[in-house]
Amino acid sequence: MNSNSIIPAAVVAAFGLVASVNANPTPSGNPVSMNNNTLITADGTQIYYKDWGSGQPIVFSHGWPLNSDSWESQMLYLASRGYRVIAHDRRGHGRSSQPWQGNDMDTYADDLAALIEKLDLKDAILVGFSTGGGEVARYIGRHGTKRVAKAVLVAAVPPLMLKTPANPDGVPLEVFDGLRAASLADRSQLYQDIASGPFFGFNRAGAKRSQGMIDAFWLQGMQAGHKATYDCIKQFSETDFTEDLKKFDVPTLVVHGADDQIVPLAASGQAAAKLVRGAKLLVYEGAPHGLADTHKDRLNADLLAFIEGRN
Repeated sequence: MNSNSIIPAAVVAAFGLVASVNANPTPSGNPVSMNNNTLITADGTQIYYKDWGSGQPIVFSHGWPLNSDSWESQMLYLASRGYRVIAHDRRGHGRSSQPWQGNDMDTYADDLAALIEKLDLKDAILVGFSTGGGEVARYIGRHGTKRVAKAVLVAAVPPLMLKTPANPDGVPLEVFDGLRAASLADRSQLYQDIASGPFFGFNRAGAKRSQGMIDAFWLQGMQAGHKATYDCIKQFSETDFTEDLKKFDVPTLVVHGADDQIVPLAASGQAAAKLVRGAKLLVYEGAPHGLADTHKDRLNADLLAFIEGRN
């Protein structure tokens, strides 16, 4: 069988679009601009984004080492119910360009701000998963909530993942050092191991393993640049978002799995909910880190209820 015959035309077209955009980079220092579904930031970085539907905007920030495809279940569900849903590939990830510099939480937040401002979004609901939750927190910490109506943190890293004397429930530095070493040794195998094990909870007795979820995680991870994903480990593990969370002044929902083996509930979801004034915490019993896939029906319903003011 000819390999081209099994590749959907839409996929071919999408890769052709990305190639054409990347063939004409904007010089560093130019003002923020737009090109099709690509934002070109002030430093010339090209940020790919999806923009579906119409209505009140909901903006999604993805986790490491994924991209906006990881939100498609939530985006399809909410766009089908009268909302405009937008998700971008973080710099260095997915279909965005892979700059050597700028792989830090402040720049991630500024890229998100550039996208929100260029699309002129108002009364937006920001939803961040894992590292994306840190991005949302840092965005509010740096840019405020003038364009934000509500915020949602899903299995998110704030306030601080790293174990310290002041954060005893965090994850030891040795774990992140091991993650970096594994990334350098065999990044492809690392992503397979994470996805087939703790991310979706497939290492738990009785878990129903999905090869599709494993393959999707691996594919998204391998689309990202090695430098970007390596740098991001330090950003999601060592960034302290405590002061950012204290600046939240909009209704906030915190969702976390009780069996999250990646981002511990006590150090993240529970701690974040205490720091954000008036935040509502939903803990999914038995849910793993990747609950946006394993518990997507419940998460979709909870997101809609929160957005509509029903919980």
